[in-house]
Amino acid sequence: MTFTQHTIALLFLSALLVHFEIAEASDDAVAVVEGAALIKAAPRHGDTYANPGESLSHGSFGVRVPFMLRRLGTYFRDGRNAPEQQTPDTAQLRSYVKDGPPTVTWIGHSTLLVQMGGLTFLTDPIWSNIPSPLPPLGPRRFVPPAVAINELPTIDFVMISHNHYDHLDLPTLRALARRNPQTHFLVPLGNAALLQRHGIDNVRELDWGESVELAGLTVHCLPAQHWSKRSLTDTNKALWSSWAVIGERRRFYHAGDTGYFAGFKQIADYLGPFDLAAVPIGAYAPRQMMRASHMNPEEAVSAALDLDAKTAVAMHFGTFDLSDEPLNQPPRRFKQAAAAQGLGEQQAWVLKIGETRSF
Repeated sequence: MTFTQHTIALLFLSALLVHFEIAEASDDAVAVVEGAALIKAAPRHGDTYANPGESLSHGSFGVRVPFMLRRLGTYFRDGRNAPEQQTPDTAQLRSYVKDGPPTVTWIGHSTLLVQMGGLTFLTDPIWSNIPSPLPPLGPRRFVPPAVAINELPTIDFVMISHNHYDHLDLPTLRALARRNPQTHFLVPLGNAALLQRHGIDNVRELDWGESVELAGLTVHCLPAQHWSKRSLTDTNKALWSSWAVIGERRRFYHAGDTGYFAGFKQIADYLGPFDLAAVPIGAYAPRQMMRASHMNPEEAVSAALDLDAKTAVAMHFGTFDLSDEPLNQPPRRFKQAAAAQGLGEQQAWVLKIGETRSF
């Protein structure tokens, strides 16, 4: 999704992007560990990051411009067929103890609340109603977050996959940092300075293949096939990633936002098998534009199989209207693909927003 450099493009950017300092971490006790040779550092071209292999294609100009115009039409949609919501047991989430069963709760979009190994963490947390550089322009939220921020349990760390507005939501991150200054914020390279400019100091940047130890869990920064952009001039100047959290009893993987790529098998060889893999299943149409950077549901199942995941949980669908497919199509295709590809429907979770399951 490359945008022309003029004012109108900035308006389009608001609708679409929801879609160089190396900062020092504030907690020197959290050490960065180099990855195995199997996971290589992210490629760079000058001051920008790249995916392994060829550059991503975002479709022709004739595909992109009509798509961006259609995004403006989301203001007139009512959210029919958005995911169901249920009220989570916030008291139980706040009473989690180290020996308790590991759980995952879908907050909405790519935001998961995970409790395992005695710690509680969030993935790509977004509580904002419109993820955009120019609110109120941008896609509005159809389903509210499952839990209010002030009702969350203590958050030990946050993992952010990349800097698109629906994944790196500064109002949410500031609220989490104010709520608990001890929360660690883990980001791919090139993203820490943005958080620090907004008063979030407990930040650690990682390259692909690096990891940090946090109270008995090892958090690994891993490859993804995607891109980054928050303005008209910063394309790919910050890295994107997936993440794995490895404990004594459970292994959890969060794919972030990604197209289907060979790296899933490498990640499995390095850290698998995984007990639970969170895979994005939405924002895949039109395929000429989305194929390289967003998986469709069938590819998400293939990714889970490549990752040697016991169970896959769907995310990145239905909360916001980001692309052309109907809101209820991704979960239906995901379940069908799981049955067809051998993962099994019972191992392909489609949670209600607010639902908690043990893994």
